[in-house]
Amino acid sequence: MIKELVHEPIFLSVKSEVATKEDWQVVQDLLDTLIANREACVGMAANMIGVRKRIIIFDNEGTYMTMFNPEIIKKSGPYATEEGCLSLLGDPRPCKRYKSIKVQWQTAEFQTRIKTFTGWPAQIIQHEIDHCNGILI
Repeated sequence: MIKELVHEPIFLSVKSEVATKEDWQVVQDLLDTLIANREACVGMAANMIGVRKRIIIFDNEGTYMTMFNPEIIKKSGPYATEEGCLSLLGDPRPCKRYKSIKVQWQTAEFQTRIKTFTGWPAQIIQHEIDHCNGILI
């Protein structure tokens, strides 16, 4: 179901809780909402639709990918950039990102995975994990 986007900075600034198997419906709501906003959005975190769980979904080079409880465990190649966000009104804001990140997360079956992402997918993941951590750009 397409959900209304949260724009309240106080809500978005609270760190999300660990996701569990019972949170599966959130994934469908995130996907529906992301697809409905695909012209202006490439990734979403659960708190953007009002759910404080560590779940993100993003466009991974043409395929939507979901991560439960993602954590960046290694990063390299810092750079400065600007990003916009559907939850934050106004112009893009400056932020620091990393060219390469190693991420640990759980799949929909709650199997742990670790993978290194680079470039655009890495930037999207960093933005969405920031949401999970209550960090706004």
